Amino acid sequence: MSRHERRPPRPGVEWEFDKVTFSREFPRGVVTKLLVERAEHGGWELDRVRIGADGVRRVVLRRKIIRAVRTA
Repeated sequence: MSRHERRPPRPGVEWEFDKVTFSREFPRGVVTKLLVERAEHGGWELDRVRIGADGVRRVVLRRKIIRAVRTA
């Protein structure tokens, strides 16, 4: 999806972002395992991956911020 086709988040949804960088020495399988582990145990999802000309992977992860609301 291009940037123009991305839908804006719903009103009231807040995201926390985390930037992770992997050097070119890490094979694709290792990077995948590390990201899957963060997703399963930390609640992160993939937002963006950029691979530079030097082979460095710059990954942006995101997760929803859930605010507790008092009910009584």
